[in-house]
Amino acid sequence: MENRPLILVVNDDGYEARGLEAMVSIAKEFGEVVVVAPDQVRSAMGHAITMNVPLHVTHYKTVDGVQYWRTNGTPVDCVKLGQKVVLRGRQVDLVLSGINHGSNSSVSVIYSGTMGAAIEASFDTAAIGLSVQDYSPNADFTAAVHYGKKIVKAVLEKGLPPHVCLNVNVPKIPFEEIKGMKITRQTEGYWYEDMEKRVDPYGREYYWLTGHLVDTDHAEGSCEWALHHNYISIQPVHYDLTAYHAMNDVKYLEDVQ
Repeated sequence: MENRPLILVVNDDGYEARGLEAMVSIAKEFGEVVVVAPDQVRSAMGHAITMNVPLHVTHYKTVDGVQYWRTNGTPVDCVKLGQKVVLRGRQVDLVLSGINHGSNSSVSVIYSGTMGAAIEASFDTAAIGLSVQDYSPNADFTAAVHYGKKIVKAVLEKGLPPHVCLNVNVPKIPFEEIKGMKITRQTEGYWYEDMEKRVDPYGREYYWLTGHLVDTDHAEGSCEWALHHNYISIQPVHYDLTAYHAMNDVKYLEDVQ
């Protein structure tokens, strides 16, 4: 029992999300599990951390040996608190983030709290962010759990490159229609957005962000291509945002007087 991997489970949909329990069901098969989750929904937090209010982390239950903690922090805070407070002095072997209600493909990866947490963990630990295309609170996690177990098993056995995590997205289709898994690259695209003006019950105007993903890629091998063709997308992600291909293009700035 002592040799079992130590697995930290986090999410951005909050401690009551069904996706969190689905992720715990994966983790329990492979190791000792500790959960640190936000005390409310904190989706689309990206890599945000809490700096201007005190952070609290509270143990609220233990079920089948799994410790559950919740915090007023962001998903990235969940990773930091899990590593530095809840599990202080212990080395985490794997961080699992999700299962997220909604896809984190294409440019969504930079907004995603799920992937923000996975990227944070990847600084020094193997990490996987797992998402389904279904935004419903009652989303079907059958395929995500089935293939998630295969991915976790393989990663625990073979590892990941340093500072690399996985962004795994599962299409919203019946389990039996999934063709398998594909290693993919990030789809080139952007969110077409609008700020929809609304009026509250007191007659005050407010705005609600709306929009949809515009896929400008369409080429085989991208995460969106995989999802549209009934494959699970597995995208290796790292925190280095340097545009290496553009370095020579801006070399002229070194000569600016």
